[in-house]
Amino acid sequence: MAQQDNPCMITVAITGSLPRKSHNPAVPISVTEQIESTHEAFEAGAVILHAHVRNEDESPSSDPDKFAALLEGVHRHCPEMIIQFSTGGRSGSGEVRGGMLPLRPDMASLSVGSNNFPTIVYQNPPDLVAWLAAEMKRYDILPEIEVFDLSHLHQAAQMQAAGAFMKMPYVQFVMGVKNAMPADRDVFDYYLSSLQRLMPGAQWCGAGIGAAQLTLNEWCVAAGGHARTGLEDNVRLDKATLAPSNAALVKRVIALCNKYDRPVATPQQAREMLGLSR
Repeated sequence: MAQQDNPCMITVAITGSLPRKSHNPAVPISVTEQIESTHEAFEAGAVILHAHVRNEDESPSSDPDKFAALLEGVHRHCPEMIIQFSTGGRSGSGEVRGGMLPLRPDMASLSVGSNNFPTIVYQNPPDLVAWLAAEMKRYDILPEIEVFDLSHLHQAAQMQAAGAFMKMPYVQFVMGVKNAMPADRDVFDYYLSSLQRLMPGAQWCGAGIGAAQLTLNEWCVAAGGHARTGLEDNVRLDKATLAPSNAALVKRVIALCNKYDRPVATPQQAREMLGLSR
């Protein structure tokens, strides 16, 4: 497939779990701030929103009401945007992590195995993974498989073959997390060849953490995949300059798309590629 015939879907991860003061003052915390930041990123060219929510003290939250308010606000201001909620472990434990799934977002992240984070073990026990996958299937939510380790890719392929998902999931390689998989080109290439062998036809992207964000963006755009950017993963434009917004990081990916002759996917093109309804 020619690059011109393969539009690049841009995901924006607007906020993570670190306090804003130690992270970047541009990181949106309140639901209102998140809606505004998402709208700016959407106008810049992002088509998928990856979202966490926060408490008033800036700590991660699993409150379904906050997710509902974010969903409603993004639908109002960016009605075509694909909304992906995080079921990650930083905002809760056990089935609390999937408490927002009855809201039926378009997508939800799904980590199918455990791994080390900088100071903790990111625990994804098999029973919880199976329950989250079943809830996503129940509510017709497309899983985004977050691959922190090669075993996670094999596990996702086994789950797909066993019918755990309603449709072929979206696959994301996560690289650059301290104590987990580094941003290594040989590993990236092996991930990609393994995905094509184990889950042929799956759409995929990469998320680079910290300084690895721009590196992964370029690898993915050049290799025909899709890109994730945003202040959740990285707060800088370069070593000295904090990113002024999520939209600024989206524009940086668009510059890479222009470099490699990749058109930027429209919301409708992204929905067609992912098998999502309008």
